[in-house]
Amino acid sequence: MQEYLKKKHEEEQKIIRDKMKRIKHKILVLSGKGGVGKSTVAANMAVSLALEGKKVGLLDIDIHGPSIPGILNLAGQKLEAVGETIIPVKMSENFKVMSIGFMLNNEDDALIWRGPMKNQVIKQFLKDVDWGELDFLIIDSPPGTGDEPLSIIQMLQDADGAVIVTTPQRVALSDVRKGINFCHKLELPIIGVLENMSGFICPKCGEVTDIFKSGGGEKMAKEMNVPFLGKIPIDPQIVEACDSGKPYIKHFSETQTAKAFKQAIGRTNLFND
Repeated sequence: MQEYLKKKHEEEQKIIRDKMKRIKHKILVLSGKGGVGKSTVAANMAVSLALEGKKVGLLDIDIHGPSIPGILNLAGQKLEAVGETIIPVKMSENFKVMSIGFMLNNEDDALIWRGPMKNQVIKQFLKDVDWGELDFLIIDSPPGTGDEPLSIIQMLQDADGAVIVTTPQRVALSDVRKGINFCHKLELPIIGVLENMSGFICPKCGEVTDIFKSGGGEKMAKEMNVPFLGKIPIDPQIVEACDSGKPYIKHFSETQTAKAFKQAIGRTNLFND
């Protein structure tokens, strides 16, 4: 039995490797703490790359709290299958999306799964989904250093690296440090740290107020010797965009926050590939 399971695992890993060879770059979006806007960052990063003409896949592996369908106005979408192959949801010809949210009968359903079940569905996302040829696969991982990020990193084996999202306050930075050390232990390169919710720009007068402080992410990145990508100010229109399913960076492209997003993503050099 043990020999059979070992052989099956090796066969599945070979299928995953062969499929992932068709994807040039695999980027994880991580955070050590929830509530820092990680899914918003992942979605806007994917949209930015797609708007630049790249072939992009966005994979949501937050099994217990999938946010991507709502952020992209895809809630209620159902998946199609051809044999054992799963067809991801298409936002456009060059933008595909996959989430456990598409498999739920009701978006309010709670998945009460232990590690092995989560591991299995993540494997299915890589092995059975028809990603085709992509320039980028952006992976929105749940907060923390648990089953999901560990599983995806081990299955991919050759991910390009991680974008780490934090907010400026100390309670978030403490958890993000753990996330950076997690990446170091798994030998996953750090593409950079992004400080989200860094100051609030008044839409009427333009004055900046540091609601959650500012600069903590930049200081931490310097102390831990990892790249710093930039600061993203709070904009109430981000909430509106997420609630209405309009990609913020596309529909509010002229705002200071959207420009900060683009500058931060530009520092990853992803657009230049």
